Parts: sequence; C-alpha cells; structure tokens
Amino acid sequence: MKKRIRIKDIAAQAGVSPGTVDRILHNRGNVSEKARNAVEEVLKQVGYRPNIHLSGLSLKKTYEIVITTPHASHGEYWESIHNGIREAIDQHESIHIKTTYLTYDQYNIYSCQNVFTQILILMPDAVIIGPTFKDETIELANKLAEKNIPFTFVDSMVEGTSPLAFYSANHYICGYLMCKLLKSLIPESSDIGVLQAIRIGDQSANTSILRRKGAYDYLTEANFSNQIHTIQFSVYEAQGNEDKMNEFFSSHPNVKGVIVLNSRGNVVANFLEKNKINDVRLVCVDLTKPNICALKNGRINFLIDQNPDYQGYMAMKTLLEYLILQTKPKVENYMPLNIVTKETIDLQLEFNFLKKI
Repeated sequence: MKKRIRIKDIAAQAGVSPGTVDRILHNRGNVSEKARNAVEEVLKQVGYRPNIHLSGLSLKKTYEIVITTPHASHGEYWESIHNGIREAIDQHESIHIKTTYLTYDQYNIYSCQNVFTQILILMPDAVIIGPTFKDETIELANKLAEKNIPFTFVDSMVEGTSPLAFYSANHYICGYLMCKLLKSLIPESSDIGVLQAIRIGDQSANTSILRRKGAYDYLTEANFSNQIHTIQFSVYEAQGNEDKMNEFFSSHPNVKGVIVLNSRGNVVANFLEKNKINDVRLVCVDLTKPNICALKNGRINFLIDQNPDYQGYMAMKTLLEYLILQTKPKVENYMPLNIVTKETIDLQLEFNFLKKI
C-alpha cells in the first residue's frame, strides 16, 4: 500500500514549518516566494493531491457559480450537460456551492444578450458557459477575464477567448465524419442535403459553422461532384418546416442523404416517415430521446454522441478544483465521438458515463 504523504512530511522535505505548507495548500498568503517554491517542488516530487472536500470545509466559503447554456429541455442535449454538472456538485456536497442557472433561447440572439448581461451584474466566483453566438460569447468572456472570474466552456470552444478549460467535441471532425458516414450509405450519383437551423439575429451557431466546414472539406477531399443543398429549419414554425421540407424533397428528388448540423435530426426523420420517403439516409448528432427513437426505428442511420454528461461533469469539477486548490487544468479537452447505430444504442446507454461513477 502506498504510504500516505502528510503535511509534516512535506514540511520536513521542504525545510519549512507545517503551518507554512498549510497556508500554501489553502492559498492563505503570508508566504515567501522561496518557501512557496520549495514546497511546490516537493509537492510535485511526491505527487501530493490535497483533499478537495476538506480544503473546501476549512475555507468556510460559499462559492457562487453561474451556469449559462441554452434552455435544457427534458430528454435533450443540454439536459445531459446539466445532469453532469449536478453530478459533480453532488460529489462535492461538503463544499458550500451556490449555483445559479441562467439559460437562454439558443435560436434567439437577443435572449442570449439579456442573459449574459445578468451574469456580469451577479459577479459570481466562476461561470460555466455553453456558447451559441460567437460575438456575444467573446464579449462575455473578455469581461469575465477583466474581472478575474474564471470560466469553463462546454459544448464548444470560442476562438479569441481564454477559458480555464473547455470540454467539447471537435465539431470540425464531427462534420467531417458525418459526411464520410453519409457518403458510404448513398449511391454515387446522389445529391446531399444539409439541414441548418435559422436563428433570430445571427446566421448560425458556432458549432454548426464548424460542422459545416468539416462536412464541406470532406466532400471536397472526396472529390464529391454532385450537388449539396441547404435545408433551412426553424424551431418556431412547425408547419412552416413541414411545408419547406415538402417543397425541398419534391424539388430535389436526387437528394438521397441528409446530415443535420444540430440535435434536431428527428424532425427530418419524422417527416420522412410521415411521407413514406424510404430512400433517404440520415446522419445526425446527439443522443436525445427523439433521436434515439428515430434511430431505433431505422429512420436515422447513424447518431454521433458527444458525451455531454461528461462535459458538464468535468467543467464543474475543474472549476471547483481551481477555486479551492488553485489547480490549473489542461485547457483543451476534446471528447471522443461515438458512432452509434440501432444495433449498439442500448449498450451505449447502458454504459453512460453517469451510471459508471
């Protein structure tokens, strides 16, 4: 059994008092640079990791953390991220944490702007950001940095910002992979459709931009010479979507494959089923309940899972360790992309991250 390293052992090796080691571990100040360097060198040598729960209790502080993401509807992608965040909080229940959830409409830039303004008024100790609109996120991130408020990203990284860490799929690779999978399913002479959400006040989400670039780059590399068509979709106009897709598939009979750049793949799947269109293949993202249903009945051919629960868990865990222990994490953290089919979906759900911890 590995011998437990005690504070007095570290103090002896570093040539300082146990009280000095305790002040360094808990970031209480009143320590010389020479002493801090000596202790940190010993900590590195012995691989010492303080108990985050005990450290939090000894500080007797309440940490105020804001979580801002798109609205988290039941069974949808963002709910999984929130589930992971709550799991991290539950595992650190001995630490005093006050969480405020400020969610926004991911299809409305003005909703996002209003919520981001509220965050700056609250002046929390830390923030978890699920970004959608690039410019608004950059502005928020820069203002948080000016106020020395640490933040982590979930779902995507936004260039021009300096998060403590981010946990995300590589959306460029995701789009690339989606088209690679789709091309293997459709006849050589087929056209391809790309479904993209319409947003109020902005052209598209940060993730959709990256996925679209990855998809188009793959098709260029693969010397795809047929047509690529955009299918527009609005969450606010169910009947309008039905009409648009009717018109689209009637006007483009050679489209035999569609990728969906957001988590609403079930919308296309339901349309195809309702209209008995059986020769169009679908590749989509996210294990939402509607998408899983469409995958199981064969309307979606491949789903790509981005491990959102793990993203949320690590984003919160990273902030807590930084706030309490000043632990500096690895900044770039890309999630594995799991390709899921109707044959593997039940096993994928059984081995869900939150069920294993």
